[in-house]
Parts: sequence; structure tokens; C-alpha cells
Amino acid sequence: MKNLVILDNPLVKRDVTILRDKLTNSKDFRAALDRVSYSLVIEIAKSFELVEHEVETPLEITKGFKFRKQIVLVPVLRAGLSMVSSFLEMIPDAKVGHIGLQRDEKTLQPIDYYYKTPNKLGESLTILLDPMLATGGSAVASFNSLKEKGANNCILACLISAPEGVDKMFVEHPSVPIYTAAYDRQLNKNGYILPGLGDAGDRTFGTY
Repeated sequence: MKNLVILDNPLVKRDVTILRDKLTNSKDFRAALDRVSYSLVIEIAKSFELVEHEVETPLEITKGFKFRKQIVLVPVLRAGLSMVSSFLEMIPDAKVGHIGLQRDEKTLQPIDYYYKTPNKLGESLTILLDPMLATGGSAVASFNSLKEKGANNCILACLISAPEGVDKMFVEHPSVPIYTAAYDRQLNKNGYILPGLGDAGDRTFGTY
């Protein structure tokens, strides 16, 4: 699909299996999530624009590269926090904002309770971090807020995605590329991804 990148890597497939397993404890879940997040940032980085600049080695001056735009990471609280450390290790000069969204379990619609991002989003590349793209409500609401603040170059990074969420993103924010480690079958009546991996936040932080 246009603007949907599904990682195709044996290491990622192994780690997604670990994430799916209900017997995986929080420690091993976090470790697998970190490894998948590293794979996501490496794949996403292929789209980064570079500019050349000179760098002096111990022997001579040569051509080097740096990012054209500031990278801004925006995890969706709280589950998105689990992806931040891996992205920051690979992009240590990235800035980090936060969006707090809570899903109404009856309507399945997101409720906004916190928003804080760096200034000048219009001059940056903004990467939204959210492990689960389920109904798409949280992602759409997050990008609505980001674009209202000036963000115009955005990417969504997630672990697991469902067709319903991907379709909603394509309708509401068709210019936003989606990078995911797995594209699952469907949502159940409660809006959870099948086969999925349960609640990513609860399994990461041991609150289930």
C-alpha cells in the first residue's frame, strides 16, 4: 500500500512473536520492544534528507553529512514512551515532545489530556511514536494537534497496525507515511488488534 512500510526482517519477526506471546514477562517484553524499535528507526532513517558538510579527520578534510531538518520525537502517552529510548540512542540530538491521549472504552474515541512539543515544528521532521495503530483514532487526533501547531512533515512509527487504523490514517492524513513491524488481521468488538499483543502499555510497565 502507498505510504505503508511493513518491516520484513527475520529478527523483527522473531521479536514480534515474543511480543505476542502472553507468557512473555515485562522485562523480556521491553527488551523485544527495544529491538523492534531500533529496526523501525533504522528503516525510517532511510527517508531522512541529508546535507553535506566538511569534516576533518586526523589525516585530511573529507565530505561528511548531517540531517537537513531537526528530528522531533512525539510519543503518545503512555505506551509510546516505551519506544523513545531506542529512537534517542540512534538519534541522540532529537527533541522530544509528548501527547497524552486516553481512549474512552465505550466510544473508543481518544480524549486529549496533555500536549507539549518543541517550537518550530514546521521546520522539523516529526515522528509520532505509538506502539498500536488500532482504530486510528489516537493517531488521527495526534496528527490533528501536531498540524495545528505547524507540523507539516510527519511520520508514524508503530509496532502493530490493523487495517481499520491504516485506512483511517490514509483518509484523514494521507501524506503521513506509516512504518510498522506487523500488519494484523482486524479489530475485535472492543477495538483491540487481532491477533495483536494485548495492551502494549500494560505489558511494558507491568500494570496488567
